[in-house]
Amino acid sequence: GHVEVKLSDDVTDDQAGAEQTGQPGDSPSYRPRPRQEYRRICYLALGALFIFVIGTRSSLFSFRILGDTWHVLLHGFVLMTKFVEFLHFRLKKAKQPFDVKISCLQFQYDQTAGSDGDVILANNVFNNFKIWEMNPWTDVHYVQLQKPDRYPNRVLMDQVVVGQPKAYLAYSATGKVQGTAVYGNYGRKEDLEILTNLNIELNGTVILLRASGQISLAQQVANVAEMGVSAVLIYPDPDDYKFDRNTELYGHVHLGSGDPYTPGFPSFNHTQFPPTESSGLPTVLAQSITAATAAQIMKAMGGANVPSSFRGGLDDVTYRIGGAGVNVTVEVNNVLQNTEIHNVFGVIKGFVEPDHYVVLGAQRDSWGPGFAKAMVGTTLLMELARSVYEMVEKDGFRPRRSMVFASWSAGEFGSVGATEWLEGYMSSLDRRAFTYISLDGVVTGHGAFKASASPLLVSLLATTMQEVKNPIGSDMSKSLYDKVSGANFEASVLEPMQMEDAAYPFLAFSGIPSISLRFVSRDVYPYYGTALDNIDHLGVTTNQRLDSLATAAGLVAGQMALRLVHDHVLSLDVRSYITPISQAVVKINKRLKQGRSAEGLSANWLIMARGSYIRATSDLNEDIQNTDLTDSLACHKINERIMRVEHNLLSPFVSPKDVPFRHVLFGHGSHTLDAMLEGTDKDVLRTQLALTTWTLQGCANALAGDIWELDNQI
Repeated sequence: GHVEVKLSDDVTDDQAGAEQTGQPGDSPSYRPRPRQEYRRICYLALGALFIFVIGTRSSLFSFRILGDTWHVLLHGFVLMTKFVEFLHFRLKKAKQPFDVKISCLQFQYDQTAGSDGDVILANNVFNNFKIWEMNPWTDVHYVQLQKPDRYPNRVLMDQVVVGQPKAYLAYSATGKVQGTAVYGNYGRKEDLEILTNLNIELNGTVILLRASGQISLAQQVANVAEMGVSAVLIYPDPDDYKFDRNTELYGHVHLGSGDPYTPGFPSFNHTQFPPTESSGLPTVLAQSITAATAAQIMKAMGGANVPSSFRGGLDDVTYRIGGAGVNVTVEVNNVLQNTEIHNVFGVIKGFVEPDHYVVLGAQRDSWGPGFAKAMVGTTLLMELARSVYEMVEKDGFRPRRSMVFASWSAGEFGSVGATEWLEGYMSSLDRRAFTYISLDGVVTGHGAFKASASPLLVSLLATTMQEVKNPIGSDMSKSLYDKVSGANFEASVLEPMQMEDAAYPFLAFSGIPSISLRFVSRDVYPYYGTALDNIDHLGVTTNQRLDSLATAAGLVAGQMALRLVHDHVLSLDVRSYITPISQAVVKINKRLKQGRSAEGLSANWLIMARGSYIRATSDLNEDIQNTDLTDSLACHKINERIMRVEHNLLSPFVSPKDVPFRHVLFGHGSHTLDAMLEGTDKDVLRTQLALTTWTLQGCANALAGDIWELDNQI
């Protein structure tokens, strides 16, 4: 059920709720529901469908499905005990965690995107997919990656070189600028507001920022660029990063994903497209420096002492705002290189609906060793692929739908490989790829479990976590769900999906329900983008429990995927969008009633579109309960409606080229529901309101099904 939010005294659209009387298509399995029996229909748990047999030689378990005539429990069935034992065996078989005896995971060479090492890794992934009869294929893209030139980047203080870093921030503007040094803490909006209140002039300055896992490098640069700075220097402050002061930091500063020189379309061959650039490319110079270099500059800075919230951990430095005392020159000589990258895929085809598939993916490139960033995720990807292959090949598992396993390149440059694939096959993926599960960064700590997900996947995540043993702390008797959920599961576990999340372009660009998950510690993992992201440091941050944590992460991801490809009806909860839609509409309605700039505008149409969506979810659930779920045609029709939801929350009124993240709830741009809370132009707001209303109404119409079933009261 859900809690209805009354949006206004004069609009009661949500309570209208006229029942639909049409039938879902012409399926002979549809049976009108006796009204008195609404809550009496029950379904048997699929967990009862599996027999488990211990193999004498392999110590693996096998199962058989007893029949095809059982009903499906939509929520809460016990999933794939065999898979749990199988993956535990696979991941703990090796002498060391993740020594899975395939050379692609040895990481003995450079694995930056497009390098020889990256190609070797890709070939090894491909060969293993081939061994496992997964019909592997490679998707080749030619992308523009910014890399250091033979002329090094430099930082000078009063014409004296104080830094000549090897590390760099990809997609920085290039050139040479000079300005007075100022210090801006993390470069967050609230930090810059403090500087403004202190009457600190930022225009034309070189601003020093400390890196933070709470805000991306790209967002930091974008924030200060709006203030007119000429260059940005970002360093790892000892207060946030407990490592040697001379450690260098790599990253990218494109506020977006994919190749920024082919926004909205794929980088198959640059020659066939006109020159263009992403609006997310920075217009200012950006360079990372070491903490040691930052200390040299800050010691020479003048100005007032900083507020207490700005103080860092350089114990030999008095933190000052700057604006006087020293001029800093920044020289960035990065060059664009047209680089060939390879995404590698394997597929385990479904037996009933092979054209519908879950995608599990992990990036394999990294700036340094990339143990947490790439190696753990790639290892899990391979082990999940092998486990499911052996379940199908040896144990008789017959998934209804397909599972695609993807190894991405150029993830460190902003999910370039994955985004180019999405751009290249947008029409092919629509309502075929119905879920993406990201395995990037699944283990960086040992104290908590977090996830970022489409609302459609939250119920499935919670159910799956109840079936996975807790690897956190000493209490192994609890489920992962019981350990981390607290009083409120969503508040304890869920985090907003950020643009730098590898799952984000799947959700906000392509409209594919997506999820990323991770075990974390209280402090942010400090070694991303450095040469210190290795097995030793990850072992310390996980309290030497990397194997059990990674196994649990693999079980959550794997069991979610298996249920999605096994259930007759997709385990995507369309009701879950009622709350975020309602919350957004309540805010907009309040803003329109209180704001002078919105005088004469009403949210009534938007409220009615919300009501249409709520009724469409109720009609769908009723149709599910009234349908024989062993009827493949009936299930196909229902699943088609479910798969339309996420995609139809992409605004059809903006161009993917100009506004790539078109999702009205999780995207970026004037088309989003949040944008209507910020604008002041009445005419613009009126247009935003109309287009967003029709986007939401279109989503409700698609969920309702056939054209004669539509509930359009606008």
